[in-house]
Amino acid sequence: MTEIKITHTLSVFSWSDLTERAKEAINAAKDVSYKAYAPYSNFKVGAAVVLENGSVVTGNNQENIAFPSGLCAERTALFSANSIYPELPVEILALAAQSDGIFMKEPVTPCGACRQVLLESEKRFGKEIEIYLYGTEKIYYIKGVETLLPLSFGNSSNV
Repeated sequence: MTEIKITHTLSVFSWSDLTERAKEAINAAKDVSYKAYAPYSNFKVGAAVVLENGSVVTGNNQENIAFPSGLCAERTALFSANSIYPELPVEILALAAQSDGIFMKEPVTPCGACRQVLLESEKRFGKEIEIYLYGTEKIYYIKGVETLLPLSFGNSSNV
C-alpha cells in the first residue's frame, strides 16, 4: 500500500485584513443574499464574482419545491457572468449566507457541484480564482479551486 498525502492551505482573515476589492465583493454577496428565493430552507446565499475587467456579477440561491431543481448562488453568479461576459475570467468569488437576516458566524463553503463548476471556470481561462467565504467571526480566503476540490474530475482522468 502507498499513501498519498494531499495538503492545502487556506487563510483566515478578519474584516480589517481584507483589501477594499475583497470587501466590495463580500458586500455585494451579502446584499444579493437578501434577494434569494429560499422559501423552503430560509437559508439565503449570495455570491459575487469579480471579473478581469472589474465588473461584478451577482447571484443567489433559487430553491424549487421539486428538489433538487433549484440552483446554488455560486453557479447562478458564474453562469450569469459567463453568459454576459464569455471572454472574461473570474478573478474573485465571494460567498455569504444568512437566515432571517443574520449572517452565519462560520463561513459556508460551496457544495461539490459548485466546486466542480468553479474549477471548470478556472481551467477555462487558465487563471486561479480568489475565493472569499464570509462569516461574521472569520473569513476564509482560498487561492485557487484545487484547495476546495483536490482529485477533481478532469485532473486525474482522461477528460
